[in-house]
Amino acid sequence: MNKRKKKKIYKTTILFIFLDIIVAACFFIMYGPYDKIRNLYVTTAMKTMNHQYLANIFYSEKTVQRIMDSNYFISFTEDANTDDVVINTKEKTKYKDEYEEELFTRDEGNDLYKIIDIKVGSSKGYLVAIYEPDKVRLISTKQFNVGGKGERVTTMCDRYGGVVCINGGGFVDFGYGSDIPIGPVIQDGEITWGMDTADTSRDNIIGMTKDGKLKLMSNSTANEALEAGVYDGLVFGPFLIVNGKPLEIVGDPWGQAPRVAIAQTKDGIIMFLVIDGENYINGASLQDMVDILLKYGAYNAANLDGGQSSSLTVNGELYNNPPAAAKRQGGRYVVTGWGLIP
Repeated sequence: MNKRKKKKIYKTTILFIFLDIIVAACFFIMYGPYDKIRNLYVTTAMKTMNHQYLANIFYSEKTVQRIMDSNYFISFTEDANTDDVVINTKEKTKYKDEYEEELFTRDEGNDLYKIIDIKVGSSKGYLVAIYEPDKVRLISTKQFNVGGKGERVTTMCDRYGGVVCINGGGFVDFGYGSDIPIGPVIQDGEITWGMDTADTSRDNIIGMTKDGKLKLMSNSTANEALEAGVYDGLVFGPFLIVNGKPLEIVGDPWGQAPRVAIAQTKDGIIMFLVIDGENYINGASLQDMVDILLKYGAYNAANLDGGQSSSLTVNGELYNNPPAAAKRQGGRYVVTGWGLIP
């Protein structure tokens, strides 16, 4: 046997040994003693719109269902009581802990907002404290359901004259997004999407009142939200904190992912929370989001659209680091968001 043939056989053998090791490692991870890894894989895959099939590559439908049944949260049935929120965002002379002090203490020369860098595992995060809550408004793509794909948050934010903006609610996803919101949209005191179901469709409505209070309404219609004083609103969830009480979470129902949330303290400071991460690898769990927001004094808080949609824009630039596909295009196209509009 000549040297060239021996060398080829040697390389092929090494390749098969390497592949065998990878396969063995995958089987050990997926079928081994580590429930956390198995649960994380299944719950993360099942909460996506287009990748649920990944869960069934390794597990039967029965196993997937068993895992999902052991990882869940109990949704709130009560609404946020905005009367509990008394807006006074001025700096204090005394703070109860380091987190309250960090939240209330302004950056020099900036009385509008402050960005606090945080970390969840290996993922970076950004908590934006907004000191003028009445200037937080809903932003949206120019038109709904005209065959487009929405707009990037940076584009929407610039058009509204926003300083700091995040993405908001969900939308019908054809793989590349769309300009069709899921659930009603309320803007400037009017229903701009979902008028035909304004009295029938019951959703989790995340709203802002005209005087700058975060209004969370469970199982409510758009018209009920208007009657309750919602001036801007969209649909998403789950609610993470309502009237100071955290969401009851069992296991890890949605896995880890890039996430976005909006919250408010009892003193009225609005918080935008954005956690980076690669889809299906790292990021934050729902419990991580609750824990961070409670630490900084959130009294009401709601989860917003995450994953590839996760976007934080500051002064016209994409500030966070969304998953690779979204990062390459400067942020994913979305339909709604929240912005600090001076």
